[in-house]
Amino acid sequence: MSAKHPIISVTGSSGAGTTSVKRTFEQIFRREGLNAAFVQGDAFHRYNRDEMQAAMKAAEEAGNQHFSHFGVEANLLKELEQAFRSYGEIGSAKTRHYVHNQEEAQCFGVEPGTFTPWEEIAYGTDLLFYEGLHGATVTDKVNIARYADLKIGVVPVINLEWIQKIHRDREDRGYSTEDVTTTILRRMPDYVKYICPQFTETDINFQRIPTVDTSNPFVARWIPTPDESMVVIRFKSPRGIDFSYLCSMIKDSFMSRANSIVIPGSKLDLAMQLILTPMILQLMERKRRTFF
Repeated sequence: MSAKHPIISVTGSSGAGTTSVKRTFEQIFRREGLNAAFVQGDAFHRYNRDEMQAAMKAAEEAGNQHFSHFGVEANLLKELEQAFRSYGEIGSAKTRHYVHNQEEAQCFGVEPGTFTPWEEIAYGTDLLFYEGLHGATVTDKVNIARYADLKIGVVPVINLEWIQKIHRDREDRGYSTEDVTTTILRRMPDYVKYICPQFTETDINFQRIPTVDTSNPFVARWIPTPDESMVVIRFKSPRGIDFSYLCSMIKDSFMSRANSIVIPGSKLDLAMQLILTPMILQLMERKRRTFF
């Protein structure tokens, strides 16, 4: 953790909705006039698209049917830990971009499925914002969680997570339902071993729960809408959280436990604004005090 150069880490599985949460943070940063350095978890994958296919094939031939981006072997977690540590110490770190599609390729000037060259984050940013799979990972070799000042988990119930992933990968990336199902099954051991444990490290978890039937996510024709959902917001430490204020500001919300509030899904953005804005401003005030 760093008072001078704070780090916010948003972590969640593929299809969890971390990108939507990132947009809310962008709104807050823009409104408060904050200059954030953005780091994507994809930048710290070990392999480009073709290399990953070859690595998965080699793993399968060696008897490993579960080699995936969720696991440590397919990622540069030591480099990610170093990036967090470096930014916290000096306000800069090495990162890059993974280019997903042709639109991004035109922007970054490299082929889809590849990485841009490593570059240093420019000095002078107010904070670092990470969004990806491993922003709170702790293993026997790395402890990324300890370097983040605010850790957010985005954790839909798993059937909803699968529905969101299936629809995204079919519509945006051209995969079949069978392809996505195979990916889900291949990733499951690493999901249990590396993704789930992070949510005990996070300061706040946002878990969306559908209020419609999602019993078979592999045949669902639509993603449940926010109006068809509730969101459980769990605080690791409820100290300093004004639950009475939140319940008064968010209609139809209620506390389910001493550290949890349940809100209508359509109120998620409002809840995030109410909860996260003061926390971000506290980080900025702490940063200001270290310089004066």
